[in-house]
Amino acid sequence: MLKDAQGLDVTTDSPEAIAAINQFIDQSLSYGKDAETVILKGVKADPGCAMVYAYAAAYYLTQENAQAWKQVRPLLKAAQCNLVGITKRERLYIQAIAAWAMGAIDQAIALHEEIARNYPRDLISVQQGQYHYFYLGDKERLLNIAQQVLRANQENHYLYGMVAFGLEQCHQLEKAEAMGRKATAINRRDPWAHHAVAHVMETQGRVDEGIAWMESLADTWENCNSMLYTHNWWHIALYYLERGDAQKVLSLYDTHVWGKARKESPKDQVGAIALLLRLELRGVDVGDRWQNLSDYLYARIDEHALPFQDLHYIYALARARKSDWVNQMQRSMQNHALMVNPYLRQNWLEIAIPAARGMVAHAQGDYSTAKFQLKTVLPLLHRIGGSHAQRVLFEQIYRDALWRSEKQSQMYAIAVSTRG
Repeated sequence: MLKDAQGLDVTTDSPEAIAAINQFIDQSLSYGKDAETVILKGVKADPGCAMVYAYAAAYYLTQENAQAWKQVRPLLKAAQCNLVGITKRERLYIQAIAAWAMGAIDQAIALHEEIARNYPRDLISVQQGQYHYFYLGDKERLLNIAQQVLRANQENHYLYGMVAFGLEQCHQLEKAEAMGRKATAINRRDPWAHHAVAHVMETQGRVDEGIAWMESLADTWENCNSMLYTHNWWHIALYYLERGDAQKVLSLYDTHVWGKARKESPKDQVGAIALLLRLELRGVDVGDRWQNLSDYLYARIDEHALPFQDLHYIYALARARKSDWVNQMQRSMQNHALMVNPYLRQNWLEIAIPAARGMVAHAQGDYSTAKFQLKTVLPLLHRIGGSHAQRVLFEQIYRDALWRSEKQSQMYAIAVSTRG
């Protein structure tokens, strides 16, 4: 048995496997682009180490696509074939990832919380707990799971970035900025800390400061995975959108958002969709970008990894006039909602499906229906996750639908009176 870089016992006698685990921990916490490569080296170094399989499975689950999910089952099976003699922490972690794979998010969360209480140095587990809370819209517990392990990790800037984001989501903006800046002062190459401070500045309307902050650090993102690379540039694009510089935003979309995206990545797709939508809400002609993007979305129709993401996909398909795909996805969402884990079912039936109807209606110019469908779910949308900066988009769509439907009603009334 050896210890990893966090000081935690791992059931392996292979220095190569431990080296791979340590690299994976750093890659995961820094959102690096080599996480998959290094953990697969660990699998090869010690095929009898249960944790390397569990880490690999967790990596593929974060990819949120059907192709990656196919790789999860054999990895978890291999982990479960190597449970003899492993530590309690390792067993809890493997159970948490297995629960995640089955869609039992409530069970996964409970296990990550138990690990945080008893093994506070395990920041990979804390990070994955935050991931689940984020997509349930539970901002208080997203913050708490990170804050409760601060005492055991006072030297770890990655944790400071995680706490900073939780503070920002809980509207503790001054504390969030201080924590994010502290993380960045310790290690300038901490993209999640950069991201947390960007959220604060955006919330406070500090547009010029936000641009200066993020652009001064952008050179450090070259080793990020595409998700955080494109997402941090997405935040820069939002600042320029607030400046009213639509051409700059389109340029950033083409060069750093969709231009640098891993085109099959769900999170990269969601960021691109959200940016195009924001541009159109401001009256900007985005050309054929909807059509170009939608060609990569067919694989998303039946996945339903997260309702938050489905709302983006179905809007993009509607804007690209892929009517058959839209209808197919709506039916698929309904079927999924009836089969999903009961813990998540209510969010799908009461929020995601009516919101999807509203999104499609807006994309197709049926603003009255969009207004009706979105009004009922808007107060509940936090329950399907996303940050404040991301969810405000749904409010903007609703307000646009409200304005356009009233305008259409006024024009209809004028037309009727004129004919009379």
